[in-house]
Amino acid sequence: MIGKLTGRIDTVEEDRCLIDVGGVGYLVFASARTLGQVAPGQAAALLIETHVREDHIHLYGFAERGEREWFRLLSTVQGVGARVALAILSVLSPDELATAVAAQDKAAVARANGVGPKLAGRIVAELKDKAGALVFHGGRPLATGAAGAAAPPSDGLAQTAEDAVSALVNLGYRRTEAFAAVAAASRELGPEAKLDALIRAGLKELAT
Repeated sequence: MIGKLTGRIDTVEEDRCLIDVGGVGYLVFASARTLGQVAPGQAAALLIETHVREDHIHLYGFAERGEREWFRLLSTVQGVGARVALAILSVLSPDELATAVAAQDKAAVARANGVGPKLAGRIVAELKDKAGALVFHGGRPLATGAAGAAAPPSDGLAQTAEDAVSALVNLGYRRTEAFAAVAAASRELGPEAKLDALIRAGLKELAT
């Protein structure tokens, strides 16, 4: 199983690139975000997710670990294949996707080609807790337990943060921007932050 390729970029196409590794060319599918960071003739190192099927072996490449982690998460949702996952990652960075999913912003996810309102709704619903763990823990890779399940934020933090988001929404801010501000505030203040402190810090974030 291939986990990483380091070589020289031979060609770049709309949804893929060819990377030459010691004279062997590997065809790697990637998001527009990753493809925008490579160019023919340049040296490159891509993290690889290998999909083995009965009729093909496909390689999917990522310039950063966070994008690969989200590719894996998105692929667990029914109706989200590799191509759709890459389309989503082409319009939303890992941080933007984590915030959109945790904030239940279906419209942001539906901006990707091939993602309709129903599928966007399923994505944000099924991945909400996992995205919350990413957002409230500074975007670090999800911790996993013995069963491999992602560890969500503590119930206390989640409820306090949700109350802070609701308060900011009631003040006229959009839910997505309110959620991002509270997430940033919670990372700065820590898991013991009180509601009033989160609201004040969230307002400060929104004002910058």
